[in-house]
Amino acid sequence: MEPRSSLSDTARNGAPEQGLLAEYRQRQDAAGTEAETRDRYWLHILLFVVTFVSTAFTGAQFVGRFLLYEQAPTLFTFLGLPISWPFLADGLIFAFALLLFLTVHEFGHYIAARQHGVATSLPYYIPAPLIGIGTFGAVIRIREPVPSLRKLFDIGAAGPIAGFVVALGVLVYALATLPPPEYLMDQPGHEALKEFIRQYGTFPETMPPAEDPALEGQRLMVGNTLLYWALTQLVPNTPPMYEMYHYPVLFAGWLGLFFTALNLLPVGQLDGGHVTYALFGKVWHRRIARGFTLLLLASAAIGFIRDGADLILAIVPALEAYAGLVGSLTWFVLAALLYPFLSRIFNGDQRLIAPWLLGLVLLAVAARVIGPAATQLGYLGWFVWCGLLVFFVRIEHPPVLKADQLTPRRRALGLLSILIFVLCFSLKPLYFV
Repeated sequence: MEPRSSLSDTARNGAPEQGLLAEYRQRQDAAGTEAETRDRYWLHILLFVVTFVSTAFTGAQFVGRFLLYEQAPTLFTFLGLPISWPFLADGLIFAFALLLFLTVHEFGHYIAARQHGVATSLPYYIPAPLIGIGTFGAVIRIREPVPSLRKLFDIGAAGPIAGFVVALGVLVYALATLPPPEYLMDQPGHEALKEFIRQYGTFPETMPPAEDPALEGQRLMVGNTLLYWALTQLVPNTPPMYEMYHYPVLFAGWLGLFFTALNLLPVGQLDGGHVTYALFGKVWHRRIARGFTLLLLASAAIGFIRDGADLILAIVPALEAYAGLVGSLTWFVLAALLYPFLSRIFNGDQRLIAPWLLGLVLLAVAARVIGPAATQLGYLGWFVWCGLLVFFVRIEHPPVLKADQLTPRRRALGLLSILIFVLCFSLKPLYFV
């Protein structure tokens, strides 16, 4: 039996409902009044400024024009890098577009929560200097339990829907103002690509080899999505996915889709978990959340069998002399890696853990036997995301106090949220080729 389920059942019977909800509301109103005064505006502003600077600095490095500093006056040097006007322009454009999406997403949650009288904090921006894209996103803190299913749905769906509108707008603007392929002629390196553009005035259909063999396997590839693919069919000469990060607005728009999809994963208390729980109830939420997490683990397992031995050798170079043995042990390492995930997903039930562990390992074996057509479905990075979902976010959704029915309009918005997730999701979002 789920905790607090008896409370929901009692509430539906009628008589005790008012007393329980009234007592609950009195406690939460008192706590909420005090909690609303806790916002430290200086902290929110400071985190925003640091995140903006961190994102701008990282975004400018992605674009890469700072390497042309000999052709542009250096304004100052930061961490050994010459900062020029092209560097600042690219960084500011990237940071503005990405943080516009993050801000609208989080304020979608914030405004919906405040409209329903649920005490919540302003957004906390999370800077990540010199790592990834310069930020881990932003979060708000809801300071009290959400008392009803309708309010839970409204707060959960408002953020990704609002953020998606901005991400779509950024993408459309980026594609409408896309520079010609000759834009990449200003990038350092890329000689094979530049030569192809000089000859044909367009991008090659396949990735040209790296000029430096040491860079093979280290070039960033951005995963395609249904929505991005559909939009690019309307615009000629869109940059290939392995060069997209040189276009600051386009890359920021794609990252908006990426963050939207991550938030809409139908798991636990993510935005998608709230929507799934509100639409389909506790039982189906558990089934969908477990099923989708297992799907991600299957992709991670296939990716591990393909790249795991190389990863182990990269982490422990001393094992190079035993590369054959490491390859043979990869299967056992995979099983040991999967077990704690499955144990948490199935709450330690060995009757479910054992067959799923065997099934996932055999699936990875089958993909290896089939070859590249199947192993391309593998993405090792899902182990990281599944770790966050399973051990921090948790798979199951806690019950709400009042399980009221969603209105038809809310159900339509819930289905729209699912459609947005399908359009924005990529099985291999960011990886190296």
